[in-house]
Amino acid sequence: MNQAQYSKLFSFLWNIANDVLVHAFEKGKYKDIIMPMLVLRRIDVLLEPTKDKVLERKAQLDQFGVTNQDQALCMVTGFPFYNHSKFTLKTLINETDPQRLRMNFIDYINGYSEDVLEIIDKFHLRQQIDNLTETGRLGSLIAKFTDSNINLSIKPVVDDDGNEVLPALDNHTMGTIFEELLRKFNEENNVTEAGEHFTPRDYVKLLADLAVVPVADKLENRPYAVYDGACGTGGILSIAQERIAELKPNATIHLFGQELQPETFATCKADMMISGVLPQTGYSLKGSPRKYIAFGSTISEDGHPGETYDFCISNPPFGTPWKEDLRKKGLTDKEKKKFTDSRFNLEYDGDGDFSFIPDIGDCQMLFLANNISRMKYTESGTRIVEIHNGSSLFTGKAGGGESNLRRYIIENDLLEAIVALPEKMFYNTGIGTYVWIVTNRKAPNRRGKVQLINATEFKSALRKNLGEKNCELSEADRKRILELLMNFEDTPESKIFDNEEFGYWEVPVLRPKRDKDGNLVYKKAKKGQDAEVEYAKNRNESERVPLTYPGGVDAFFENEIAPYDPEARLGEPILGYELSFTKYFYKPVELRPLADIRADIRDIETRTAGMLSQILD
Repeated sequence: MNQAQYSKLFSFLWNIANDVLVHAFEKGKYKDIIMPMLVLRRIDVLLEPTKDKVLERKAQLDQFGVTNQDQALCMVTGFPFYNHSKFTLKTLINETDPQRLRMNFIDYINGYSEDVLEIIDKFHLRQQIDNLTETGRLGSLIAKFTDSNINLSIKPVVDDDGNEVLPALDNHTMGTIFEELLRKFNEENNVTEAGEHFTPRDYVKLLADLAVVPVADKLENRPYAVYDGACGTGGILSIAQERIAELKPNATIHLFGQELQPETFATCKADMMISGVLPQTGYSLKGSPRKYIAFGSTISEDGHPGETYDFCISNPPFGTPWKEDLRKKGLTDKEKKKFTDSRFNLEYDGDGDFSFIPDIGDCQMLFLANNISRMKYTESGTRIVEIHNGSSLFTGKAGGGESNLRRYIIENDLLEAIVALPEKMFYNTGIGTYVWIVTNRKAPNRRGKVQLINATEFKSALRKNLGEKNCELSEADRKRILELLMNFEDTPESKIFDNEEFGYWEVPVLRPKRDKDGNLVYKKAKKGQDAEVEYAKNRNESERVPLTYPGGVDAFFENEIAPYDPEARLGEPILGYELSFTKYFYKPVELRPLADIRADIRDIETRTAGMLSQILD
């Protein structure tokens, strides 16, 4: 779908709210009606061609007393859903009486299969039916969404000669429209939630390339599983599927995800079902234990326990508290250490209580830990590509959850690269972001190494801002980033380091304790031994010793502390890890030559000569 067609469709949908809902509903309620109707029409239009056959088949099944009809009716529609009501959205508009229309619309909704009913419930559409009936807008709304001038189907509209009249609306374009509508509805009401769940298409294409292209020569004609633990409307999953299919057309691709927000979950699930990427039968129907798209919080309600995947690609929320996840486990904000989950707590390096639990104010590292737990330890392994803000590189003290996760990833040689991307890439935030690339099957030349790529200047300006987003990654920009990753060379934009470059010892500095008179305090001496001075640490005083420091902690003490503070001692060191792009890519602003500054001063003096006298006179 080109930009002109997209703009036409978006304007049409936006104007439905202004034409039908204005004066009858608060502007803040528009999205609660437009969004579910948009998704419902996408499903409805696909079932129109097989409506008569479904009704005929259902009558046969009823006649023979068949109770479990799901599989048989799905085979008729060709999709993992059906509607056995006699109505479609188009036939509903033939009814002019508001109350009869309401009853028919409810009958139409109740005719859907279980999965679509779940989608409708997540949108809370039933709650709007009475409101629309009471205001007399239900018929007008249905008429708008069934207008022949728009196409909300995944299939194009063609004329009798097979020429395309209206293009298809694919999954990611649907996500783009969903996000843009949501952003505009929220702008009207000073709400800033738009963009939390949606990753721009240009960014998604980069994520898919970073995940798939480096292992393109290793792809086989076999099943691949792609997972997104914060899948939003499913755009990342669908683009990743397209990328794998381009490189290996005969591969089978299964998509898995989880989403917390009801509306975006419903949109994602609907589009996954519509686009045919989910199995035609057995998809979360009654009796099926497996849900490809799960609803709920990935952190506290794991929808895919114990499952592993070939690719994990995510844009998790960052800077978002996860207090509600603790409460779901019956814990308070201060009891996060009791949050026991094998994805976030494990035995490592002889430590039976090695935790990845981060600060309560930001959950992004929990999503990364969740993806780490999904890795396949097979010949091909797993590739993780995940978006984070800058805090994931360095927040958390040594021994804390964030640092422990970085330590686990780097010490196990899982970190392939991190890519720094430009600011103003997202709709609702201007901050810069970083893409972590993690894999348990590094190429031989990458083993023991980490690559940092500074792509903050790789961007193309948008002609018109979309919220905070004022730039995009063009195809050429994405190609440059991918080349830097795959060439694996030191350049001004690419730096390569040994794993230990990012580790350090956090060492507390101890000082002799003194009493109120300033005298040294001694420990109680054992029999036959001299008393020893008692040392104590200041909670704010410690030294950070890089793992690469020659001679280690002892040499650091002898060289950097003892000559200047003979009384000091060092406490027990704690191992930590952090990464810093500023350290390796910072370019100081070049100062102006002194001669230029002098010339400017003289010029100012010349131009202002005599002004003081004029003012005083």
